Amino acid sequence: MPSTTLRRALTRGAARPPWSAAARRDTLFIASGIPPALPVLTAAVTPKLTFLLLGLVLLCLRPLTTAQRSRLRVLRGVEVRPLLRPVGVPSGLLTRLRTGVSWRQVGYHLVAGPLLAVGAMGAVYAWGAALVASTVFGWAWLMPHSAPVRQKWFQLDVPLTVGGLAVLAVLPWAVALLARLEEVAAVRLLGPGRAEALEHRIEEVVESRAGLVDAVDAERRRIERDLHDGTQQRLTSLAMNLGLARRTLKDVPPEAMQVIVEAHEEAQAAIDELRDLVRGLHPAVLEDRGLDAALSGIAARAPLPVRVDVDLAEYIAPTVEAVAYFTVSEALTNVAKHAKASRVQLSVRTAGGRLRLVISDDGVGGADASRGTGLTGLRKRTASVDGTLSVLSPLGGPTTISVELPCVL
Repeated sequence: MPSTTLRRALTRGAARPPWSAAARRDTLFIASGIPPALPVLTAAVTPKLTFLLLGLVLLCLRPLTTAQRSRLRVLRGVEVRPLLRPVGVPSGLLTRLRTGVSWRQVGYHLVAGPLLAVGAMGAVYAWGAALVASTVFGWAWLMPHSAPVRQKWFQLDVPLTVGGLAVLAVLPWAVALLARLEEVAAVRLLGPGRAEALEHRIEEVVESRAGLVDAVDAERRRIERDLHDGTQQRLTSLAMNLGLARRTLKDVPPEAMQVIVEAHEEAQAAIDELRDLVRGLHPAVLEDRGLDAALSGIAARAPLPVRVDVDLAEYIAPTVEAVAYFTVSEALTNVAKHAKASRVQLSVRTAGGRLRLVISDDGVGGADASRGTGLTGLRKRTASVDGTLSVLSPLGGPTTISVELPCVL
């Protein structure tokens, strides 16, 4: 990184003559860092003020950092990301000082900033000295011939002028390098480090995924309501009318009656299929009566006996309830298809902010996700809300599926 910074600065400086606007902007930027560093530089030469200054820097850590970020944004167009408080760490001064983020701030304000300010002072002094030295030749000729100083200046006018011009030619490189170093130091020390940024990025991704899961669940509920209140009602009305026609019309030809009978039966089948579809999207019983009643309904519809033991003492988010419902539904379907079981035990508990589901059967065992038994789908469904799923299924049985979900996302 330092070699890259040096190369960029030299490249920029080489293309900037001393009178260029870029050289002026670089000089203004590094010079603006001198005032904030003056108290620290003063304390460096006055040891009695060191501890007092350190305390002031710690107390003013946030406004100092905000001011430096504003300076970089206005003068350089560099956006230093705000400091991020680590997860679970309160915002108090003492707790913030225990984090690497805050100590990097202190390092910038007490070490990096003052050192760069010293370099900026040297650059500003060099600009002034070089401008004066490069014009010595002209000033010497403007002095009266009788002035004693003129004779001395005539001995140094050419070396001073050449030296001043040389310094002016080099200064754009130097100020570009200092400006670049200050940008890098500010981004590295005043902004969050890679670990903190990654941690908060993970938090953002988790929150985004939770929001997406909630949005998908809300959309499923909307589709379920629309189908239930719209399409299903229309089909039910159609089936009732066909049934009424089937019972009351006695004088129609047999061929016409056969069409009515088939249409009535198709309408009934469509209603059954739509009801299953609506239940698969989002069961209304979850909203009407809760997870306990919804799981009891699944157990009642299962093709084998299911003993249900439910104890829900904590609040469960609707999205998590939906995931738990469909997980149990798919698990019981898998048991009916593959386990050759005679009974199933379903246990549902909440403890410590977690919802725990245990589905066990007395089947043949040997459940393996790689053989397409539906366990992969169950694992993906639980993982969508940061849940976990484990399967214990030795050959010969029994099989136990344990699911753990957060009660609230």
